[in-house]
Amino acid sequence: MFTGAWGLVLGASLQIVVTPKFSGEPLQPNSLRYETSAKETFSITRVSYLVSGFALQRADGSWLELTNQLAWFDLEKSHSSHRVASVPSGEYRALRFHIGPDEKLNHADVAQFPADHPLNPNLNGLHWSWQGGYIFLAIEGMWRSAAVPAAALTNAEPSSEHFNAPAKADVLRPGVPRSGAALDGWSYHLARDTNRTRINLAVPLDLTHDTKLELDFDLATLLNAPRPLSFAKAGSSTHSREGDPIAAALVANLPGAFHVRRVSAATASEIVAENLKPLYLPEKFTPYRFQMSATFPIPDLPRDNPLIEERVALGEKLFRETALSKDGSLSCSSCHDSKHAFSDPRRYSIGVREQVGTRQAMPLFNLAWKNSFFWDGRAPSLRAQALMPIQDHTEMDETLTNVCAKLAGQSTISNRQSAINYTALFTSAFGSSEITPEKIGFAIESFVLTLTSFDSKFDRALRGETQLSDEENRGFELFMTEFDPRREQFGADCFHCHGGPLFQSQTFANNGLDATFTDPGRAKISGKDSDNGKFSTPSLRNVTLTAPYMHDGRFTTLEEVVDHYSTGVTRSATLDPNIAKHPDGGVPLSAVDKRALVAFLKTLADEKFTPPGGGERTAK
Repeated sequence: MFTGAWGLVLGASLQIVVTPKFSGEPLQPNSLRYETSAKETFSITRVSYLVSGFALQRADGSWLELTNQLAWFDLEKSHSSHRVASVPSGEYRALRFHIGPDEKLNHADVAQFPADHPLNPNLNGLHWSWQGGYIFLAIEGMWRSAAVPAAALTNAEPSSEHFNAPAKADVLRPGVPRSGAALDGWSYHLARDTNRTRINLAVPLDLTHDTKLELDFDLATLLNAPRPLSFAKAGSSTHSREGDPIAAALVANLPGAFHVRRVSAATASEIVAENLKPLYLPEKFTPYRFQMSATFPIPDLPRDNPLIEERVALGEKLFRETALSKDGSLSCSSCHDSKHAFSDPRRYSIGVREQVGTRQAMPLFNLAWKNSFFWDGRAPSLRAQALMPIQDHTEMDETLTNVCAKLAGQSTISNRQSAINYTALFTSAFGSSEITPEKIGFAIESFVLTLTSFDSKFDRALRGETQLSDEENRGFELFMTEFDPRREQFGADCFHCHGGPLFQSQTFANNGLDATFTDPGRAKISGKDSDNGKFSTPSLRNVTLTAPYMHDGRFTTLEEVVDHYSTGVTRSATLDPNIAKHPDGGVPLSAVDKRALVAFLKTLADEKFTPPGGGERTAK
């Protein structure tokens, strides 16, 4: 410990750990086992919230404000802990905090927050984007009506507690309406300055030493007491518009939902983020000037692989190098064409020996803001992603050892017009002529990170350089407005999954393509039944250039995509709650509104990614 400028003894830390519970028991996510007070069965798939305004009450009743303390807690991402360092030494009798940031931070410019800051929207996924402000608390899931007619079920048996294949009790007889046994989605998003909620917890805290405080966040209380919520009666969604009764109930219930479980001495095993240092930097290098929109959040660029001109240049050479494939016929650019937003106009890419893939090649722009890669998220970094197609037998079918040897071999060829001196390029980029798989991954990662897109007609309109047409503006309005007839909102509700200036999210979602899944998607990687049929949510920037659409390229036009979300959604146990809450088939849109939505989507095309002659791309 040490003495601060005001004579306070500083040095103790307070580790706050919050565990989601339900009626005092550990929360089981994605499990259709809970009941509302109205006997509706439901699950919880998402719990994510922001906490600010931490304060400790002294023995004399005064409060010590712990300034600059913000936290993000998230069930799926396992963000369950917040550490307050250098708390003035002493004994305290209560803790206070607020759900949601204060008014100033709620309306701050989000582009100012570092990549690891709790308020960075690319990290927390809780910003309202173009409307402004944060979602203070997001809680979502699936639910089933309490009134399930016995005649609606076949061979009634106890249903599965988890989202595996539907149990017999979940199978509807033909003709039974969805109000019987089928699952609906629910989505409660608490927001707005007036709904920022204070939590007071009486708890003796001896902070003369490092302390760990364990809290429980009971979702049963949040949804039931003192103001019980029924999905059928109150509604299955809220966006906290003024006067919204669901938001009011959540605010009333929140203070009683947090409980103190245990106070103990903190241990030295606390995990501290590793301070990564740059690897293989040459003695002389040129920093790369990374370009992005002023509206974009700060990306989490790799600290061990800083962007330098020499690595970016090498990465671009490797991206176009056919020696990465076994027979010398393919490069990365074969399936990621720079003239088409670095994507593939074919439904499935073709590998060596004319082998056909099983998924549509994803575009490669603005990936600096993604934290997992491929449709199923199997690659945790771009450097890992870059090496996987090389070794995939259906794609390039080569070994990394052979690739390194071939690249080194090119460097010995005297005819520099037909070969690239890779040893010289690796020396410039890494300070050594040694060619390794790790360095190949670093270089390709560096190049792909520089592929940013932020100069569409929509961006220019934001900058006041042009104007959207009336139809395009109507499409934007539809895109950013929820569909909630109960509150007379009739938008297309696109922003939940494609929000913010990047028009993407970090989530994996089942968007209702199929009732059964020949491709399990994320579930194959996570091993969770609750991830069946879920795939990465791509950006809608340059969407006119990246046809065909979906993980399997089943749709060839944007009109077909819009029709799917309006009339073609298929229900299944893992359907995203923000889609499942809508009527059967999807969000009903008129022909005029569909055209407006497509018109807006076309404004997201960046001219530097547009093929010669302009226009949309036609899927092959």
